[in-house]
Amino acid sequence: MSTTRHLVNRQRRLASTAAARIATEQPPERTRKHVNSPKVQGSSDPKKSARAPSPPRPGRRRSAVRPFLDRLPTVRLPVVLCVLIVLLGSFAALAATRADGLRSDPAVRNTALTDLARTSEIKGQTAKAVAALFSYNYVDTAQADRAASTLLTGKAVQQHRDMLATVRSQAKDQKLVLTTTVTESGVEMIDASRARVLVYADQSSTRTAGKKPETSYAAAMFAVDVLRKGSTWQISGIDTFGQGS
Repeated sequence: MSTTRHLVNRQRRLASTAAARIATEQPPERTRKHVNSPKVQGSSDPKKSARAPSPPRPGRRRSAVRPFLDRLPTVRLPVVLCVLIVLLGSFAALAATRADGLRSDPAVRNTALTDLARTSEIKGQTAKAVAALFSYNYVDTAQADRAASTLLTGKAVQQHRDMLATVRSQAKDQKLVLTTTVTESGVEMIDASRARVLVYADQSSTRTAGKKPETSYAAAMFAVDVLRKGSTWQISGIDTFGQGS
């Protein structure tokens, strides 16, 4: 009886010792699965372990660079504004310079083709002035003198005197009557209160001192510069293109 109990107790001790040794040599199933998990140590395959680590995902890289990209518009905006201001300033200066140049160009200032009312006024007054200034009657010389004193200004006063000097000196002896009629005229230029007019005229000269009156005819072409004084356009220059009187 005691021998049997002794054997049973011995088997129990051996079984407990074996169980304790197995427990110390092998980890529990849950611990072993956790250690062998590829999420912690990677694959147990040497080829898989030697593989180079995969690059980080693009999403993570953008998240790291994004703050710098977000700051770029804020940094570049003042520079862009400065460049635009400089360009606009340069364009404004260039436009002002070009505008002044255009305004100072005589061709641009000429309003002969655009101001029709002023053009018609100048043509009418110039035609009457030329007819009065270049007509002469030996019987009534005062009329020619009045025309010269009211319709001439500047250098045209002396030019007119020189052109009619021969007529005046011979008018009384030859009983000369000179008549000038403007047949056509054209306004070349109008610049504010100044203008230039091209004149075509017919002249007839009649001498009655002889037994029989003699009349001669001639055509004339010349240009006159006119200057506005008040409501009157006065002739300030006479250009005969080198043909004389």
